[in-house]
Amino acid sequence: MVDVPATAVLVHSPYLGPASLRPLASALAGLGYPVLLLDLRVTVNAAPVHQRLIGVFADAVEDSSVEGELVLVGHSGAGPLLPAFADALETPVRGLVFLDADLPTPGLSWRDGAPAERMAHLKAISRDGLMPRWDLWFAPEALSAMVPDVRLLEEIVAEAPEVPLAFLKEPRPTVAWTGPCSYVRLSPAYADAAASARERGWPVVELDSHHLGAVTSPEAVAAALVPLLSRR
Repeated sequence: MVDVPATAVLVHSPYLGPASLRPLASALAGLGYPVLLLDLRVTVNAAPVHQRLIGVFADAVEDSSVEGELVLVGHSGAGPLLPAFADALETPVRGLVFLDADLPTPGLSWRDGAPAERMAHLKAISRDGLMPRWDLWFAPEALSAMVPDVRLLEEIVAEAPEVPLAFLKEPRPTVAWTGPCSYVRLSPAYADAAASARERGWPVVELDSHHLGAVTSPEAVAAALVPLLSRR
């Protein structure tokens, strides 16, 4: 019996768009893996963001007519929603992969686990209840150092939405997931999350990259994902 590869469903961060994962999608397709790259930006422009994200995600996957099993790959802030995404689908999900991502904190909000000064900073730079685009949270040189290709960086920045500040206060979904999970760390900022994943007994792959490594080193990230996409 031939084992049909699971479709990798790439889920971008709520603070970014599909451009942040498009090079990775191309690299995986080049290796012969079926890929579904979603665009969920329309869901994050009003609260409740979590509920809207989950509903539109499920509709997008079911409308795509993908066949066979899925592996959900969530980047950054999409990580905590992966169990809820899997639970919302009729299509069987083989596993979850957290790509330089936060881990689930069922029933807790982002604010509950964040330093108070971080929340205060984001509140201070918000206007009319909306946080600025993700790229404006940092000094310009920080992003250009990660993505020196001006065209690619402009594409990523152009897609970044303004997300309601209320998103940080929304309790994350309480959904049980007992299937396989894996973690791919790209940047030092997610070392603690990778360590927590390892403590849970998950396979962990660590790359010497940065948070947008799926854009600038898609082949290396794809190679790291390949054994995780086949895991049962």
